Amino acid sequence: MRLDKYLKVSRLIKRRSVANEACDAGRVQINGRVAKAGTEVKVGDHLTIQFGNKDVSVEVLDVQETVHKENAGELYKYI
Repeated sequence: MRLDKYLKVSRLIKRRSVANEACDAGRVQINGRVAKAGTEVKVGDHLTIQFGNKDVSVEVLDVQETVHKENAGELYKYI
């Protein structure tokens, strides 16, 4: 699954367009490397997202095309 779509589906970022902009600005990393919006996300990847002065690090536990809002937190684990 594309990184920008995963960020939206997992609700780490609210809208796909915002996720795309964050990737373009270099604020998202996969396994320590700056990632583009089209980079494929796999189970076991470590994502780091910079929100202003705060960094959020998560491990990808599952990749699904759609998920209910209540279950979105099951797609990742905070590190």
